[in-house]
Amino acid sequence: MDRPTFPPAPGREGEGIGSQFLLGTERVNEARRMMEGLLDPLGIVAPIAHAHAAWLMHPQELGALWLRCASDYAALLVHSAAKLAARDVADVVQPQPDDLRFSDPVWTREPGWSLVKQWYLFHTRHVQDALFETPGLAPKERRRAAFWWRNWLNAMAPTNFLATNPVAQKKAMETRGESLRRGWKVFLDDLQARTVRMTEPGDFQVGATLATTPGAVVLRTRLLELIHYAPIAARVRPTPIVIVTPWINKYYVLDLEPKKSLVRHLLAQGFDVYITSWKNPGAEMRDTSFDDYVTEGVDAAVRAARDISRADKVHAVGYCIGGTLLAVYMAWLYRRHARADVPVAHWTLLATLTDFHSPGDIEVFIDECSVRWLADSMRARGYLDGAEMALTFRLLRANPLIWHYVVHGWLYGERPPSHDVLYWNMDTTRMPYRMHEYYLTEMYLKNNLVRPGALTIAGEPIDLTLVHTPLYQVGAEDDHIAPWRQTFRINSQVTGAKRFVLSSSGHILGIVNPPVSPPRRHYRIGPAYRGQTAAAWHAKAELRQGSWWEDWCAWLAERCGEPGEPPAIANDAHPKLADAPGTYVLER
Repeated sequence: MDRPTFPPAPGREGEGIGSQFLLGTERVNEARRMMEGLLDPLGIVAPIAHAHAAWLMHPQELGALWLRCASDYAALLVHSAAKLAARDVADVVQPQPDDLRFSDPVWTREPGWSLVKQWYLFHTRHVQDALFETPGLAPKERRRAAFWWRNWLNAMAPTNFLATNPVAQKKAMETRGESLRRGWKVFLDDLQARTVRMTEPGDFQVGATLATTPGAVVLRTRLLELIHYAPIAARVRPTPIVIVTPWINKYYVLDLEPKKSLVRHLLAQGFDVYITSWKNPGAEMRDTSFDDYVTEGVDAAVRAARDISRADKVHAVGYCIGGTLLAVYMAWLYRRHARADVPVAHWTLLATLTDFHSPGDIEVFIDECSVRWLADSMRARGYLDGAEMALTFRLLRANPLIWHYVVHGWLYGERPPSHDVLYWNMDTTRMPYRMHEYYLTEMYLKNNLVRPGALTIAGEPIDLTLVHTPLYQVGAEDDHIAPWRQTFRINSQVTGAKRFVLSSSGHILGIVNPPVSPPRRHYRIGPAYRGQTAAAWHAKAELRQGSWWEDWCAWLAERCGEPGEPPAIANDAHPKLADAPGTYVLER
């Protein structure tokens, strides 16, 4: 008698029961991720829920955590009793050195307010420590859970509310309520501006108080205006400097008021300077690609600078995402030209990521679900609004960049300070849908720029290891957008001579770092080698006081030729189209 046959269980042909179970588990997990992506696209709730579940599944570790917390809690209770008994005892919980929320003496001098501060900091620290120590949770998910809890705890700080802020109460009494009236006005102005303003927009004007270095627009495409600056020095070096700025901000961060202007400093040292001013795109540019930014942007700027200066090669500079674009351009050039024919003689990268394996705090916003959600949003509008990008970066440092201005504006009634860098930070730009989706997907999600041949740019499979042009590179110690150890990784990707500088301060002030007397900043400097770690470089680097601008200008002077007659600011092929700062920078 024939044995009965049964239909196979659902699944792929040849799968056993174990394989089918694993496949089913994968499908369940995929369905869970899709549901979380729909309900929680930014990953705010899910990481926190996963952290709670992970602790419940590790009772032994949870018990040890509670014991440690109980011990610290008991110490705080004893301290609180001593404070209330008017005994002079030191605070058990101290703010971090960079936490200025409780800097007023009242938070230490008055027992009641000291205890409010300490109980808040106690619970904040223990929640954050518990999230960072969560067992069985992926490191990235731990960081995301801690990030969103930290933002919630920052929002709930006693300093942010009139009823629990003694400094605001004192100001209200001393001014007979005038500080609260002014604060209400600041709140209404912020509400109208749809942001917590860091400075008064009317305090600055591009072309009048900022971006005042004389020059001319000598090239205008649908993507950029290229500004060629008028010479300041009597004699100028023949190799032009072409600066590729980030398109997520306006270019004039490198040409603020004269004493802070990197552009003006280069001109004073006898260099011929060009800079990109990117178009502020609208929905009509939705299909503009990353390739377009390479070919119609950087390549067009380099060709125009060579035509006007009559130089065979240029020195190219890239800042932040402009540096990432420049690195792509360099790899693209080495696919299209023989090494001797590459039109860039040497290059500089400022606070630039090329390896996105560990891209810093911004990583909490980047995963497949959030990028998919953001891409859908951009697809509907055709662009990413600059205000959304600005809010993202402010959330990374919410206390100094958001709550500080809430407290001083809404509670203290203080007018936002007048600050050129903060004005520039609020002068946001948009990003085209297609280009920005490509950038997030290929760089942040897949990290394809460091994989030879993984990216094809304008018909060429690119490979950073082919780039042999001498490189000067600058990172910043406190940079949370492009962490310096991560920027250092390009030294193991490109070949050729490399010099690395580690500037003090952060992503902006580490670059906008003019020489002053006496020196307020410092930097470390030294050669970098392929295969060298950031720690090994740091151990051997020379520490210097002052601004790295001076070393950079000396390095450039050795390579940009002997000074001669200044070049014309424009020519027949590239006539003057407008005075600097041009028209694109004024678009909102």
